[in-house]
Amino acid sequence: MWRLFQYTLHRAPLLTLRRRNIHVMYDLHDSEQSLHSPPAKRLITEAQAGSSESSKRVRIEHEEPEKTLHSAEYGGPSDTPAADTKRGKRDAAGWAKSRRGKAKDTKNKGRRRGTRDHDKDGQKEGEEQGPRAPRLPKKQSALLIGFCGTGCNGMQIQPDVRTIEGVLFDALVRAGAVSSDNADDPVKVNLGRAARTDAGVHAAGNLVSMKLITAIPGVEDWVARVNEELPPEIRVWGSVRVQNSFNARMSCDSRKYTYFFPSYLLIPPKPGSGFQRAYEEHAQSMQGVVPLDASAHPFWSAPESRSSGSMDDLVRKRMWRISADQVELIRETAKKFEGTHNFHNFTVGREFGDRSNQRHMWKIEISDPAVYGDTEWISVLFHGQSFMLHQRKMMSSLVLSCRTGTPGQVIDELYGPRMVMVPKMPALGLLLEYPIFDSYNKKITSINEKLEPSHPDYRPEIDFEKHRESIDAFKQTFIYDNMRCIEDRDGVFDAWVRSIDSYGGDDLLYLNPKGIIPAAAVIKKGDKRDNPFKEKRKFDLTSFPDKQGIPTIEDDEETESKLNKSRLEDMEG
Repeated sequence: MWRLFQYTLHRAPLLTLRRRNIHVMYDLHDSEQSLHSPPAKRLITEAQAGSSESSKRVRIEHEEPEKTLHSAEYGGPSDTPAADTKRGKRDAAGWAKSRRGKAKDTKNKGRRRGTRDHDKDGQKEGEEQGPRAPRLPKKQSALLIGFCGTGCNGMQIQPDVRTIEGVLFDALVRAGAVSSDNADDPVKVNLGRAARTDAGVHAAGNLVSMKLITAIPGVEDWVARVNEELPPEIRVWGSVRVQNSFNARMSCDSRKYTYFFPSYLLIPPKPGSGFQRAYEEHAQSMQGVVPLDASAHPFWSAPESRSSGSMDDLVRKRMWRISADQVELIRETAKKFEGTHNFHNFTVGREFGDRSNQRHMWKIEISDPAVYGDTEWISVLFHGQSFMLHQRKMMSSLVLSCRTGTPGQVIDELYGPRMVMVPKMPALGLLLEYPIFDSYNKKITSINEKLEPSHPDYRPEIDFEKHRESIDAFKQTFIYDNMRCIEDRDGVFDAWVRSIDSYGGDDLLYLNPKGIIPAAAVIKKGDKRDNPFKEKRKFDLTSFPDKQGIPTIEDDEETESKLNKSRLEDMEG
């Protein structure tokens, strides 16, 4: 290889290089030159080089180093891109070539991580670039927000769909809190969230953090300016300057969620339904138990219930009022969730041995029933360190066990290694109250003791209670009233419980008088089940989009199980 290169150098006695806009000529004829060192150099003036017309020269232009070297060394094309790249980093003498003055690599030009169709300067491709706006200082900030999730595909920003973060980020760009340079990609401003929510789920309080321009020229109150750009169902309660190392998710100690549901869900399954027949058949195989007799329940024993349709049943359900004993029963069962447990049966895509299934619930509180309109409602407050994807399965196991007379022991069974199918409650009833940042507040309180509020290192506490009046008014108008209106109009909860009662397979047989999971209800990975329970996607929404036809029934489990661990972690909060 080197001899071929030496031969080429003899064929080209003079080599002209252009470096730093100065033409330098080297005499490469030196038969005594060592093969292991660069050739001796002799400076030749441009005039001397021009007078020797008979001498053959090879001029290597700085713009095309790879092409010339490729021809000089091999005299033909190469099929090895890696070798070409390596040779392109060397000069004619074989030494490393400086990249000073060379154009930047244009690989993947036009590639964006963001979702907007703009270039890096915030302009659309093909448009002429005007003068760039001056750079304004950004500060790591925490936005305290609230929203009604109806009409949004969840909290987290996604391409081509409407999400809470997507609407908020667009408003920040229009208000000037995010520069046009960063408008194409939220990652540039380090966007993070304390808790994520599913599609249709509401939040009275949540927190997103990012680097924001808080001193916008010509804007006195930039938070009010952002709210002007937001729809009324999404609000920014305030902004808090946080430490540069602040991470919304990791700095959050715990979260509070509330779930609202009509008390009529605790009425036993309708006699003669598929679920009731499967329940009675399985209960008869057990010894020493007395199964629940749904036909003897006061609601179903009424004469008008024997031939009533679903709409007639719903009218009577809304007039039903729960007893004090049932309230006490659901409170006792809810205590089973408190403490640290393995919640693998209350999410998707997690094996029993996965350490991330261990979650701690601080407290579960159940309020006294309250009547709004014709319907009686119950609220359940969950205060936990963190929640897994589809925490609505916790509510489902609580409601279904109480309405079927299943002992609370079944909750302990669900923490065990056997995997079963636990349906999700409708998304309509779930509300994120607010995330809690006690550890972060204690840390900055200690730091602030030696600082004045005007000091640049002073950081305020994160406190949603400062905005309690605004939050409560928003909850009443955009969450509670909206939730009850949708239930009154569409009967979402009744449709959900009827979908449970219509199922007559084995997947829900753990709801039995003993509260023990039978082998028939256990799901084994890779095994095909006969008549599996299939959830309806419409209950992941907050209203029925199609009033005429019956929505398609799809199996959520098959899709959601494909989520990888990193994606699951990002979707949990």
